[in-house]
Amino acid sequence: MKRTPEPYLWLLFSGGGVVAALVLPVLVLLFGVLMPLGVVDWPAVDHLRALLDGVVVRAALLVVVTLCLFHAAHRIRFTSEELFGIAKFDRALAVICYGAALAGVAAALWVMA
Repeated sequence: MKRTPEPYLWLLFSGGGVVAALVLPVLVLLFGVLMPLGVVDWPAVDHLRALLDGVVVRAALLVVVTLCLFHAAHRIRFTSEELFGIAKFDRALAVICYGAALAGVAAALWVMA
């Protein structure tokens, strides 16, 4: 039986779906709606910097970014195959999509360092 990384990619997809459904709406609501409208006060810059100095917060943000990027890569891969009928290029499309997700994770690591 041939081994494939597909189960692990589906695991990242489902984890990213959960994060995208539960965490991202809260962040968009806070930073995209409530704070610009003045319903909630913006946090002080010093407070945000102190919060981001913690290893746990950085790790949590990295997990959120990683899972969301892999979720998006998986959706783009399979939607492109179905929509454009390019299933014969599955391997190349997988390399492009998941490679872009890995590049995004590397960029997130670089920004958080």
